[in-house]
Amino acid sequence: MKYYLIFIGCIVMSCSNKDATLKVSDHAEEQFIDSLLSKMTLNEKIGQTNLRGTSSRSKVLSEALKEDVRQGKVGALLNVMNVEFVDELQRIAVEESPNNIPIIFGRDIVHGFKTVFPIPLGMAASWDENVVRSSSRVAAIEARSVGINWTFAPMLDIARDSRWGRIAESPGEDPYLASVLGKAYIKGFQGDSLNGSTSIAACAKHYIGYGAAMGGRDYNTTLIPEPLLRNVYLPPFKAALDAGVATVMTSFNEINGIPASGNAYLLKEVLRDELEFDGFVVSDWDSVIEMIAHGYAADEKHAAELSAKAGLDMEMTSKAYENHLKELIEEGVITRSQLDGFVKNILRIKLRMGLFKTPYRDKNNEASFYAKSHLKAAEEAAIKSSVLLKNNGVLPLSSDMKVALMGPLANAPLDQMGTWTFDGEEEHSITPFKAFETANLNVVFEPVLTHSRDRSTEGFEKAIRVAKQSDVIVFVAGEEAILSGEAHSRAVINLPGAQEDLIKTLSKTGKPIILVIMAGRPITITNIIDDVDAVLMFWHPGTMGGPALQQVLYGEREPEGRLPVTWPKSSGQLPYFYNHKNTGRPANKQDYVAMYDIPIGAWQSSLGNDSHYLDIGYTPHFPFGYGLGYTQFKYDDLKISKDTIGFNDTLEVKVSIANLGDRPGKEIVQLYTQDVVGSITRPVKELKRFQHVTVKPGETKQMTFRISSDDLKFTNHEGTRAAETGDFNIWIGPHAASGLKETFYLKE
Repeated sequence: MKYYLIFIGCIVMSCSNKDATLKVSDHAEEQFIDSLLSKMTLNEKIGQTNLRGTSSRSKVLSEALKEDVRQGKVGALLNVMNVEFVDELQRIAVEESPNNIPIIFGRDIVHGFKTVFPIPLGMAASWDENVVRSSSRVAAIEARSVGINWTFAPMLDIARDSRWGRIAESPGEDPYLASVLGKAYIKGFQGDSLNGSTSIAACAKHYIGYGAAMGGRDYNTTLIPEPLLRNVYLPPFKAALDAGVATVMTSFNEINGIPASGNAYLLKEVLRDELEFDGFVVSDWDSVIEMIAHGYAADEKHAAELSAKAGLDMEMTSKAYENHLKELIEEGVITRSQLDGFVKNILRIKLRMGLFKTPYRDKNNEASFYAKSHLKAAEEAAIKSSVLLKNNGVLPLSSDMKVALMGPLANAPLDQMGTWTFDGEEEHSITPFKAFETANLNVVFEPVLTHSRDRSTEGFEKAIRVAKQSDVIVFVAGEEAILSGEAHSRAVINLPGAQEDLIKTLSKTGKPIILVIMAGRPITITNIIDDVDAVLMFWHPGTMGGPALQQVLYGEREPEGRLPVTWPKSSGQLPYFYNHKNTGRPANKQDYVAMYDIPIGAWQSSLGNDSHYLDIGYTPHFPFGYGLGYTQFKYDDLKISKDTIGFNDTLEVKVSIANLGDRPGKEIVQLYTQDVVGSITRPVKELKRFQHVTVKPGETKQMTFRISSDDLKFTNHEGTRAAETGDFNIWIGPHAASGLKETFYLKE
């Protein structure tokens, strides 16, 4: 024991505190790992590959678990939330196990620990890496105080289908935005150094393609051609590795017929060989043995063999490795060196986390849950994540207006926290009702519906009476937290229950209606968009959702978010995403023929000869990047520095942004490009840059962007990644469907 502590202390002294992964000199690091490995028995090595799951509600620390830790049969533990259990299990590991190897304690800290921030899809709507980094920093500080030193976040799955329940956890549909925000999450979780007293190891998940699940159905099949994999789904993971992420988690899904937890090509060739990842890879919950249900593994032993041959380091909760690795090695199916490789990867991260030097929870690090600074950060995140989709001039509200506050999410402290909030406490969650009450506003509260799925119309008459006595209705609608997240996909994504009926009923009063949506996904509102005067997407905003909403509605702050996903008119449009390909007959306004415009008895024809739905058109309800504020901006004077650039040149792009309104406003200026002709067909647009800018009334600001041929690279059907010569379109504007356009040429 003393030998290890002294030895590691010497190594750590040589580390750079600026490196997020705390990488020691490779020689010293590997020397320590090899020395420790040489002392371990086969059973102890297998033990390091075991991530055991427990119940966070357990009141008793089982003797069986303590004995397994004592014998070195456990490498990491999941969901141990009793700090006394954490302390005792770590004590046994470092003082009584054969080689004193510390345990990692994991937990799903997805968007906050005690102080809950907006769901990740909401955080993505901020388009703000500083806000994202702040959220994961707060989460790390709070979680580390109770012994959690590993989180299964960030989720980096590109999500193009709002029916998928786990879109709530995603960074949206764009690989560039996801890459920027993914890095920010990791920097926040892991801090300046992975062994910092308030740092926790991050885990980039789910590797890979989970967001492409067929039909938006969780755990489902994915078919992802190699160029699509590399151009869309892989970039956020590469960015995570560049940011020093400690661990990676495999996904539940299969990719082109091979489940991720047994996919040697993705785990070995791509992740290890190409991307040079040297942390460890953990399976998702039971995903190793689920390969049996997939029809890829015959039984548990076969599943262990497939995952081991693929290069999976650690198995979460299921016991295929524990039950069969020894036998597979004795049979010569798996080599000892393969197992040694897994253990080295795991020990390497434990070493970088500083666990051999400081294995115990810092009992002096009593994090102040719900500290003022933490709550302020959560409130700021909710404001910056809010997206104004419609405003007929009713917003912002005046403080002297009488407001009818209605809807099932207006006072739902648990639901406003959203999915994956095991540790959030609803008694600390400040709802809109509580915030309006505290602000002493002229508000009458009448929820009418008790929860989002409530189908009762019993309270409609009372709602009408309350509405008629008010100046404006604020209707907080949406879906309960349980309706999004893992295993909570929906085929129809409109407002559940009687919410639409109630809104239509209230609209007959003639009173302005502000629809506030709290949900884990875009909600189709085509049926009611004409019945409301304003629409504000507030996602599931977290602990401070109420105060944030109050400030936005009353104009103390403006909604600053922009959509990180395309908002569909109907779930029948899904999957839908802005960076799609053209067809040979792309839809356009001139040729589009709507279903009810077709003459009765019309001669059978192709009706416009382009790609569209007759009944809902070819455009989304709201495009990617869309969001309104409380002022108006004008884009003008787009200029590019050159009409032609070479591969070593930089293109400078400038545009002017003028505030035409009478109050200051914030805009997220977005730059998109299009490779007009490629060796494979290219997307109609791709986000390449964005900047935040604040502009005063009557002021004009010039924004400058720079791009190079590196930003124009893609992987083609032959596996070649390069930029190709030819024409490129470039747009700068407020969202993906609008902007000023220029063209340049990339030459040899």
